[in-house]
Order: sequence, then C-alpha cells, then structure tokens
Amino acid sequence: QVQLVESGGGLVQPGGSLRLSCAASGYTFSMYMMAWYRQAPGKQRELVAQITSGGTTMYADSVRGRFTISRDNAKNTLSLQMNSLKPENTAVYYCKRHGCWGRGTQVTVSS
Repeated sequence: QVQLVESGGGLVQPGGSLRLSCAASGYTFSMYMMAWYRQAPGKQRELVAQITSGGTTMYADSVRGRFTISRDNAKNTLSLQMNSLKPENTAVYYCKRHGCWGRGTQVTVSS
C-alpha cells in the first residue's frame, strides 16, 4: 500500500525558513517522479516543485530561487527546503506521486 506522510509544517515569520519532509512507503521510491503541491484557502491546488527519478528539478516561478526540492532514495524521503518565506506562501503543502497524495502539512507565514 502506497503511503506518503508529510511533516515539518508550522508557523513561521516572514523571511523565515522551514523544511518539509515526505516519508514514502509501499513502493520503489527511487523509480518515481515526486512533487510538492500546495493549496491556499479559497484557491486551487498548485504545483510548487517536482523532481524526477534522475534528480532533475522544476519549480514554479513564484518559488524559484527560494525553495529547493530534493530526494534521498536511500531513506525514501522527499524534502522541500523553503527559505525567505512570504505570507502568500501560507497553504497546506502536499507530497505527490503519480496517483497518490499525502494528507498534507500546514504552513503558515505570519508575524
């Protein structure tokens, strides 16, 4: 059974940093492209960043240069390092593999 469990969310002040993690299980993690999405209140879920099985990354324009997606295939873990956070980054962040979503972790950026 495929499982994706996010962690690392919380409340942070503008300009601060957070590191999200996604623990994957139930499949061969290294073989799949992985992605982070987010959904802010009243908005559609949107792609934040993705990383292929080979490590190629892609970012939404709004986060490029501030967020870094990475994966540790030995630990079956996907990460998202978020720096210089802004209030508009407030959202529930989801880990995604093709056909499967985690439950999300709340990120709130506020002073």
